[in-house]
Amino acid sequence: MVSRVRVWLNRTYAENVFFMDQLRHNPHARPVDIHATHGDADSPVLAAADTADLEPEGLSPAAYVEYALDQCAKRGIDVFVPRLHQAALAAHRAEFAAVGTVLLAPSATAIEVFEDKVTAYEAVREHGVPVPPWYRVTNAEEFVAAVEELEAGGHRACFKPASGAGGVGFRVVTRTPFSLDHLSGFPSPYVQLDMVVEAVRAAEEPVDWMVMPRLEQPEVSVDCLTGPDGRVRMAVGRTKNGRRRGFTLHPAWIEPARRIAERFGLHYLTNIQFRMYGDEPVLMDVNTRPAGGLHQLALCGINAPWAAVRLALGEEPGDVLPTRLGQDYTVVSGPRPVRPVSLPHQVAEVPVAEVPVADVPVAVDARPLAVAPPVACKPTAADRPLAV
Repeated sequence: MVSRVRVWLNRTYAENVFFMDQLRHNPHARPVDIHATHGDADSPVLAAADTADLEPEGLSPAAYVEYALDQCAKRGIDVFVPRLHQAALAAHRAEFAAVGTVLLAPSATAIEVFEDKVTAYEAVREHGVPVPPWYRVTNAEEFVAAVEELEAGGHRACFKPASGAGGVGFRVVTRTPFSLDHLSGFPSPYVQLDMVVEAVRAAEEPVDWMVMPRLEQPEVSVDCLTGPDGRVRMAVGRTKNGRRRGFTLHPAWIEPARRIAERFGLHYLTNIQFRMYGDEPVLMDVNTRPAGGLHQLALCGINAPWAAVRLALGEEPGDVLPTRLGQDYTVVSGPRPVRPVSLPHQVAEVPVAEVPVADVPVAVDARPLAVAPPVACKPTAADRPLAV
């Protein structure tokens, strides 16, 4: 008999239904109960969880920490995977440990370094990781000057918030006048320079943007698993070039990612993104949380969520390596159920003694294969997706 592991995910991305699937379908057939909380009653993570609660709105970070500690104590949480208020929660790691909960998150100091992209770029550059040129701007004049300097160097300028995640606020600058052409087809990230300048001048508060050259594909997201001892157990690159996806172990991407994870104490699951600046891979972003596409590593034979939970519980997963890199693939969406609006809903508790390991099927990671099936295309060599 083995004890159940209780894992909590707070206000996380919809894609993490696959994270939850992989925990349940772990290769050790360990029983896992999943608790989820969210501000949206229709989030699919609530439907996928064993127990679920709607989160209270309007809590300050300090108040949220108290709410989280109460959840962990009440629910008997073994491992907490925080996204919302990650830094504030990580600063109280010892208090969570006192109620028996391990935080699957880096240190508060490491999280804070990468919350601000300018601070992050300056920090990693000191450790020899290439970064693109950038300008931090707060007003229209600084914005125009940065755009003109990049354009003079032959680059297309883009901008994004200095802090933020998930591509929110990313736009590409164009000088093409606004016309009906921009109203045909699907919306695009391109925005006219004069419109941006007018909006910034009309704003009541200064902006806080990074202006930089638009980086070229391929984009490579390196998923890392790092222990509290600072040693990286896993570093696998997921490549993206338009619709085409693949995997790589090419050192041009893997080595700088490992360097960042080790030197900044990015413990547990993190995601480090690169793109091309000319002929050189450069850092684009660092996410101090599991990536939404982490489940795609199942196509490599890796169950990263379970390896991370084992590491959090003090078990040693060893080096987590791909059993295969396989052919290129693409990603398609699929339906997931949502809960009735009434919450909380809980599944019937099954006593641990009634769930012997032998009776728990060792499920394969079929969900990522169903949602991200390989397309019919020519297989590639292990590190050929990217030429550097």
